[in-house]
Parts: sequence; structure tokens; C-alpha cells
Amino acid sequence: MKDARKKKSGGQEPPVPQSRFINRELSWLAFNERVLEEARDKQNPLLERVRFLAITCSNLDEFFMIRVASLKDLVNAGYDRPDPAGMTPLQQLDAISAQTHQMVRVQYSTFSRSLLPAMAREGIVLVEPGQLSDMQHDFVSRYFLSTIYPILTPMAIDAARPFPLIANRSLNLCVSVETPGNHEADPDHDFAIVQVPSVVPRLLALPSDGLQAFILLEDVIRMHLDTLFSGVAIGQAWCFRIMRNADLDLDEEDASDLLEEIEKSLKMRQWGQVIRLEVEEDMDAHLKDQLVGLLSIGEEDIYTIDGPLDLTCLNQLYNDNKRPELVYLPYTAPPFKLQDDLDLFDAIRKRDIYLHHPFESFDPVIELVQKAARDPDVLAIKQTLYRVSGQSPIVRSLAEAAGQGKQVMVLVELKARFDEENNIHWARQLEQAGCHVIYGLVGLKTHSKITLVVRRDEDGIRRYVHLGTGNYNDITARFYTDMGLMTCAENIGKDASAFFNMLSGYAAPQTWHHLTVAPYWLRSELEKHIDREIDSARAGRPAHIIIKANSLVDPLMIDRLYLASQAGVQIDLIIRGICCLRPGVAGLSETIRVRSIIGRFLEHSRVFYFFHDGREELFLSSADWMPRNLDRRVELMFPVKDRAIHQRVMKVLQIQMADTDRARLMQPDGTSVRVDRRGKTHLDCQAYLCQKAKAASGPESEQTDEFRFVPISEPPEQKNRGGSPG
Repeated sequence: MKDARKKKSGGQEPPVPQSRFINRELSWLAFNERVLEEARDKQNPLLERVRFLAITCSNLDEFFMIRVASLKDLVNAGYDRPDPAGMTPLQQLDAISAQTHQMVRVQYSTFSRSLLPAMAREGIVLVEPGQLSDMQHDFVSRYFLSTIYPILTPMAIDAARPFPLIANRSLNLCVSVETPGNHEADPDHDFAIVQVPSVVPRLLALPSDGLQAFILLEDVIRMHLDTLFSGVAIGQAWCFRIMRNADLDLDEEDASDLLEEIEKSLKMRQWGQVIRLEVEEDMDAHLKDQLVGLLSIGEEDIYTIDGPLDLTCLNQLYNDNKRPELVYLPYTAPPFKLQDDLDLFDAIRKRDIYLHHPFESFDPVIELVQKAARDPDVLAIKQTLYRVSGQSPIVRSLAEAAGQGKQVMVLVELKARFDEENNIHWARQLEQAGCHVIYGLVGLKTHSKITLVVRRDEDGIRRYVHLGTGNYNDITARFYTDMGLMTCAENIGKDASAFFNMLSGYAAPQTWHHLTVAPYWLRSELEKHIDREIDSARAGRPAHIIIKANSLVDPLMIDRLYLASQAGVQIDLIIRGICCLRPGVAGLSETIRVRSIIGRFLEHSRVFYFFHDGREELFLSSADWMPRNLDRRVELMFPVKDRAIHQRVMKVLQIQMADTDRARLMQPDGTSVRVDRRGKTHLDCQAYLCQKAKAASGPESEQTDEFRFVPISEPPEQKNRGGSPG
């Protein structure tokens, strides 16, 4: 690692502790604990709490399939080099195991002790088989015979029939079978496996007077095992669930057809190494031991669950809800209105258009591509696609444009994790429609969000550009917070053309006008801006940095922020997820504050602000501050030049840093505490932005509250802010 701690003058900075970084994986677990805290927060509507709990379970699944899996791969390969936090892969796995076992206990305590009683008070009940009325029992039996029984495939496990391959994340019943050849004293039992089908709802709604009653699908199957195994004496049945390594190990250099290789790898994802086993708490010990042996899994990777396995099924309660008082008040972004009834292209020519989703509608982005597809004056459309919805109107418009004879170039990133299959589908559809499709780049993920429309205007050829922090996904745009900019600024248009030529050709531009591109230029540009603030602080002038991102992991960038803090730069970080920086450490990061915002919307926008001696520079970006974003992905950073838009973005940052209801403040050890609300006006930043967007009634309201960040000259007093741990 290059020495990022040396002064430009050549002198040495004060020494910093070896443990200046927080482990990435443990920081992510701390983030998931903050989400879990929302499930326990009784100020949230009941079914929103249920949904937060389900989200923590889904998050944990992905964490195991990718992050834990990669660490196990390193251990298996004999790799023992410490990470920046000083932990070897094996040490990380041990720490993760301890923390995740505790997290699972809290998840199920939250479910059984808090959410189930609260649901019951609202007339929403999970019914066990022994609690069914005669009417409900008859209903369940009819449903089983008509719908479930034809789907099931019981698989016996004995000397003649080997243990089957169990699909990743599938829920299964392990059924003890009593045959003349075995008895309870035997160490081994014959048993059978029944996969709980995922093609029908996990929660079966029951007829019930005045209640919303449900029974778990696995319980329905357990009630009818004698039908599945007629003529065989069966004992009990217990649920189990496995997690497999789902990290795609793809050698792109040797892949002659990237699309085909990814398709092959996706099929293997279901059958990777087993890295986690969940079993019901009261599972027969002998059967459990047999299962563990057959799956070749260690004790540390076994999770005994006191409750239903896979609580993501609770999303069904949220999605099927008909009672508005149990969820957040619905929010629909106000319709997008153009001033003076201008055409969208005319409006962009008049001034840049800023959009803040989901507070403002995503429709203008869709409209831009739709209008471009149908406008006879549009000559070409170029776009990058990372994640799109299953019925994407943008993809349909791109195909329509190609059908109209326009030049359409689309980069579809096939390596977008867990969206590979969807993206393969759309890539083939676009190619068949006549679009020129690039299936990503060898060795790099293209994570940038950019659209270029080339149009013949009355005064010549003009380029219209959309740049954003989030995906071209009309579904996630309803609950991900992202920012976007529409512009026809000449230099941004030139950069956009150069960017797409770089993607489709071989040569990279040597200079850029306004866009900054990773992996070749973004890191150095960010370093330059940080260094300017350092120089200002050392000269005794005000200096301030604000970074809003999803993750802060990169050691070199963290070290540079430490340098800035030691120079006296005031640094405010709004980091939703992983943060490996330790704030508030004497001699290291005294002027750095880190907050995380968890709310009804997922904070996703990336915003970078530098005071720059009062000439404030503001950027939006697709990139987080992680090695993968800065070194191994194609990312974009773009400036906010329009003064009114600059003020609007700064206002968002101001509101988020003033939040008292959704924000947590990170402590030096990586834990978080809620903001101390005493003596403060309560502020939920997301609710505030919803209200403001509704009040504005238009995309370019003149709500430009004058606000400037003025850096403080001395570090704030370090206090324990109180509140509950996150």
C-alpha cells in the first residue's frame, strides 16, 4: 500500500493505530442489526416491522451465499493474509459465526415475543395444526389433496436410494421412517425428504370469522404425511434449509462466449458447497447428525431455529395487506409537470432537470427513452443497463427504437449479482430487436447509469444526456432514493459520446470535460478534491467534506479522510451500509462524524461535496467508495453545475444530517446509537422530503432555500450521544 499518511512536504503525520479499520463483514452485520432494530421499533406500523424483519433474513441469506462463501473459499485455498482490519479469513469466519448466531436469536425473539403478539392483537394469527377448527381442518385437507399433493415428491433415503442434491435456499422436511430394520436405539435411521414447494404461497389463508388466520405450508404437509407415505410407519418431521456458495467463479479471460459461460455458472449456483444449515430446534438428534454428515458441514455453520425457518415468507402478510393503518401512509410521487407545457426535449434545452426519486416521479426517465424511440428527429440512443424490472418499459422502448431504424447501442451488464438471468433475457430480446448489445466488459462490471440521445434539432445535432445514481428500474425507483440529471450541456454530451465509444471500442479518451470515469480516473480525482480541503485546513481556512454513499470500505480513501481529519477538515459521512472507518478517534478522526439512515426507503444515492474555499463543488455518482467501485468497475461521477439544483441537493444533505428519527450515529467501535432527541425538533428526513415533493407540485419548483455549509474551525466535543445500540 502506498503511504497515504505522508504530508506533501515530506514530513511524517502522527502515527495511527494498527486497528484503524473496521472489518468489512462485521460492519455489514452491524448494518443488518440496524435494519433489525426497525423491526423492534414500535413507532413503525406493525406490518412495516414485519417487513423489516423479513428484509434482515433476506439480507443474511445473500451475505452467506456471497461473503461467507468467499471467505470459505479463501480458507479452503490456504489463504491466511489478514485484511486491512488485521483479521485472517478464518478469524473473520469465527467472528461472523458468533455474531450471526446472536443475530438469528434476536430475529426469532423479535418474531415470537414482539411481532406475533402484536399481530394477534390486530387479528392476524398463525395457527398451528392442533388449533384448527373442524371447518378449518376440512379446508386444509381439501387444499392439500387438490393443490399440494400433486406437486410433492417424497424422496426416501436408505441403502438403495442415496441422499439427493438439495437445492439452495429450498425449505425441506426431514421425515423419520420406522421400518422393521431400524429402531430408536440405532445410530442411523431410514428417513425421507419432502421439499416444501415454492410455487404456492408459504402462508395458507384460512377461513376464519373476524380474523386473518394463516397456517404454514410445511405444517399442512406435516398433517398429511400418512397420505404421502401410505403403508409405511412414519415418525415426526422437522424442517431444514441449506445455504450454498452462490458466488460465481467465472474466468472471463477464458470465456469465449460470456453469455453462455454465465448461463452455465448460474445453473451451478444451485449446487455449490453447503455453507449454512438451518434446522428446527427440536429436531431428532440422530437425524440431525445424519443430515450434518451427509451435507459435510461444520458445527459452527449449524443454526438451530426456534420458530419457522426462512422468515422471508412474512413478506406475504405485507404484500397482501388490506389495512392501511398497519403500513406507512401510501406515497405516490406527484406527476411530472413541465413548465409552460414544453416538450421534454425543449425543457431540457431550457435548463437542466433534476429528479430525486422516489420523492419525485421516475416517469420523466421513462418518457425520455419513449419519446426518443418515437421521435423521427432522434438518430441514436445509447444506454447502460445494470438492473431493470421484469416488465421494463425502458427495454421495450429501446427495442421499439431499433425497430424504427434508429441506432441503438445498449450495454447490458450480465454480471449484476442475482439479476444475471433477468439481464440475459433482456440482452437476447434487445439483440433480436436489432439493438447493438454489449454483454458487459471483460474483467470489469459496468455499474454506471447513463443514457445518451442524439437528436437532429433545428439548429443542428444535439446530445441529450441522463445521468443517475441508481438503476434504470421503474420498480426499485419507487423505494430506492436516487438522484438523476437531464442535460444537453455540450461538454457533457461530448463526454457521453466518448464514454460509449470507450465501451464499444478499444480506445479510452485521454481527457474528459466533466465526467469522471472509474476505474482509471475516479480515484485520483477524489483524492485531488480531498487534498484541496487538506491544504485549506492547513492554511487555517475553512474546509468541509460531505460524502453520502452506501458503503465506505476502500483503505486508501479512508486513510486520506483520516489525513484530512488530522489537518482539521470537518468531515460528515452519511453511509447507509458498510463503513470501515472509525470516527471520533483521538489523533486519527476527531473531526469525522458518520451517520446511517434506515427508513421506509432504501438510501441509495451517492453525493460528494467539497467546500473548496467557498467555491463549493458538488458531484453525483454511481460509485460507492469501495475497491471494487474504484478499481474494478466502470463508474461515473458528474458535477452539479446549475445553482438551483446545487441548492436542492445541498438541502437534502442538510435535512439528512439534521434527522433525529431515522439516523444512527456510528461509534469508534463500529456500533451505532440513535440520535439524542432531547431538546430537538423531531425530524424524519424521508417523511420531510415526501411532504416537500408533494407541496412543490412540479419538478423544477423554485424552492431553493438558501443554505451554505460553513465548516467549523474546531472539532466538536466528543460525547456519548446515548440511545439504544443499533
